[in-house]
Amino acid sequence: MLDYIDLLAYMNFVEKRADWCRSRILRLTVTITKAIQNYNLMRKIRMNLRYLFLLLCATHIGWAQAEEVLSANVRDVLQRSVSDHAALKPSIALQHDTWLNEMSSRLQKQMPNTGYRMDFLKILHYEAKRAGLEPELVLSLIEVKSNFNRQSVSRIGAQGYMQVMPFWVKQIGAPDHDLFNIRTNLRYGCTILRHYLDVEKGDLYRALGRYDGSLGKTEFPNKVRAAWQNHWGITTP
Repeated sequence: MLDYIDLLAYMNFVEKRADWCRSRILRLTVTITKAIQNYNLMRKIRMNLRYLFLLLCATHIGWAQAEEVLSANVRDVLQRSVSDHAALKPSIALQHDTWLNEMSSRLQKQMPNTGYRMDFLKILHYEAKRAGLEPELVLSLIEVKSNFNRQSVSRIGAQGYMQVMPFWVKQIGAPDHDLFNIRTNLRYGCTILRHYLDVEKGDLYRALGRYDGSLGKTEFPNKVRAAWQNHWGITTP
């Protein structure tokens, strides 16, 4: 009889011990789950902080033209400029042919397709000259802004080769103007840079700063100048 009572007591002890173990295991499982969740949360926080740090340390990437209130006269001039659909005027001058061939060889890495590359350079030369800009300056700006990526879109929405902000289409363009179209993008970009040069009375550094949305900082103008000197400059014999 005593053995039977002892056995029941022992079984009761084992059951209580098992309940205690299950409780501990459950609590430990909850603790581990929370630890994993906290670890994942900390990883996300670290990733976001790293991304924020990169943004804070970013150079010109992501900057763009700032929207501004235009006077009626200025808006009218810019509207006429971007809406002029006159046909390209082919250049028959030997100087232009030499320029075209020289720039085509330099641009081959970014644009392997010869026909596309030549069409791009013809349009760029025309639009730059039409706006009173040096074509080499426009090539330099495009290199720094988009590295000749036609579909480039910055984190704040600037589009195309010359990273034109869409608000310009609303201000001076038409709803059907596509900033990923080569000629449209170059037309807008050259028109805007010409506008900023006029605003800054010919000061190229300040005009480039306005174009980049980083007026007062020298990094973007210096990068454009370096690209012009190192990659796109023409030595006059």
